[in-house]
Amino acid sequence: MYFLSWLSQLCRGLSRPIGRTAQPTWGSFSRSLALSSQRRIPEFNSFVARTNTCGELRSSHLGQEVTLCGWIQYRRQNIFLVLRDCHGLVQVVIPQDETAASVKKILCEAPLESVVQVSGTVISRPPGQENAKMPTGEIEIKVKTAELLNSCKKLPFEIKDFVKKTEALRLQYRYLDLRSFQMQYNLRLRSQVVMKMREYLCNLHGFVDIETPTLFKRTPGGAKEFLVPSREPGKFYSLPQSPQQFKQLLMVGGLDRYFQVARCYRDEGSRPDRQPEFTQIDIEMSFVDQTGIQSLIEGLLQYSWPSDKDPLVVPFPSMTFAEALATYGTDKPDTRFGMKIVDISNVFKHTEVRFLQDALSKPQGAVKAMCVREGANYLKKKDIESIRKFAADHFKECSLLGKLRLACADILEMNGMVLRDPALFSFLWVVDFPLFLPKEDNPLELESAHHPFTAPHPGDIHLLYTEPEKVRSQHYDLVLNGSEIGGGSIRIHDAELQHYILATLLKEDVKLLSHLLQALDYGAPPHGGIALGLDRLMCLITGAASIRDVIAFPKSFRGHDLMSNAPDSVSPQELKPYHIQVSWPADSEAERSSLNHSHHPES
Repeated sequence: MYFLSWLSQLCRGLSRPIGRTAQPTWGSFSRSLALSSQRRIPEFNSFVARTNTCGELRSSHLGQEVTLCGWIQYRRQNIFLVLRDCHGLVQVVIPQDETAASVKKILCEAPLESVVQVSGTVISRPPGQENAKMPTGEIEIKVKTAELLNSCKKLPFEIKDFVKKTEALRLQYRYLDLRSFQMQYNLRLRSQVVMKMREYLCNLHGFVDIETPTLFKRTPGGAKEFLVPSREPGKFYSLPQSPQQFKQLLMVGGLDRYFQVARCYRDEGSRPDRQPEFTQIDIEMSFVDQTGIQSLIEGLLQYSWPSDKDPLVVPFPSMTFAEALATYGTDKPDTRFGMKIVDISNVFKHTEVRFLQDALSKPQGAVKAMCVREGANYLKKKDIESIRKFAADHFKECSLLGKLRLACADILEMNGMVLRDPALFSFLWVVDFPLFLPKEDNPLELESAHHPFTAPHPGDIHLLYTEPEKVRSQHYDLVLNGSEIGGGSIRIHDAELQHYILATLLKEDVKLLSHLLQALDYGAPPHGGIALGLDRLMCLITGAASIRDVIAFPKSFRGHDLMSNAPDSVSPQELKPYHIQVSWPADSEAERSSLNHSHHPES
């Protein structure tokens, strides 16, 4: 009876109407972190030694006794110093009288970036010495006591945003780079966006936040996965490139709405917009179609969008994969500017120009062009030659024109034309992707365009058994300013269809996915989902040059941690329990020898 009572209470709670989504009303940046839907203002001074943050003091605090903790940012003539914490800056008056000699000694001799705690009184700055550029510019602190909490050694670079530093140096001393205003802003904004997403999904729409395993097994097809050795000879775990199988299994398990801020791993090397480990906002729903997923994501982004940006307008426009390729030469078009690709084959149908005749005589041959408005005012002769060379180096059907369009935009902007407004966020859904693509190494065989669990378009299912290369999928991508920031699909929930696609069309070993196929046979509901690339999204929102600027401890371009020097070598003794031996290249024999002599098994 107790179980039935508990179950009925749980069902009543889960079925309670959630209501309409409210628009976000954020306050100032430092106090906009939402702890609940009731908009509580966070208390930054609880549980710590300070009474106030460096950035919060104003004229309304005059006469108050305060204790502040922070880093010495700047000192002038041993009369003033600027104290900094993560909330802002405040000016501190160094006492000059003999009775406070010990306080003066601490504050004058401590190197810049040393950590101090000061106590004193909030006073007005003398008339004419106010600083309108500082939020705390009307007041200063008359210090009574000071304590040096930690002295700072000579820094490898100054903690100032305008000081140029190589990325390698920034990554080597990441803990110092994190003190910069820009990194503080990026990471705090990221935290706020994730908190709002969690609030929207869990509190307003009943999603369940579920963690899925990091140690899994190899997945057929897709990206290369990192392997983790086990103590069983010849057996390895894989780090998941996404929680794809787990979130589908959660739908089979009746969880209905799943969400996770998921860590994912791909062994493909780093690019400016990719890391070997990255973060996704991972979502899956039961009994949903493509329109439902798209509406959910539009609402999610609108709700979590930073308040210092223009509000998002929904719904986002949509375009088919075929239309995107034909019009922009890419499946992730930047729609902030025009210069669309136009088919002008009809104009040259009866041309006598030989190379145009040759192009039009070939199967699917076409003559296409782009209109660069006012291009004559911005493109010099050397630019035309550069574009011509670019075309020759990148020649391939429509993708050439897509790359050429972006290359032209780069040149035009270098010459002063405004094309891609950095303050404009142009979202676009791309839909109706092909379900399969020819393999690059063997065009006669097929591979999944998205992943092997993507459902075929309902109107094309009959083609699966005759012309599978023509089948469209229920796959959708979300593009922002020319970058793919999300991708998802409606999944296959029929075990027989999933087995046919894996075994017959993709020629994959179905034994690797026997657990999933078995689960689909036990009453799997229709389901679909999406994953948003959090790193890439935040990179675009903040205008950062790389996703490394929105990740606290990223890997370098080559996938290395320059701060800790990972990945690192391990000794043969440490590898022995995993039944692994390293095959060393000839030029690494010296390193191998040093490892054998410097590492000893624990006694």
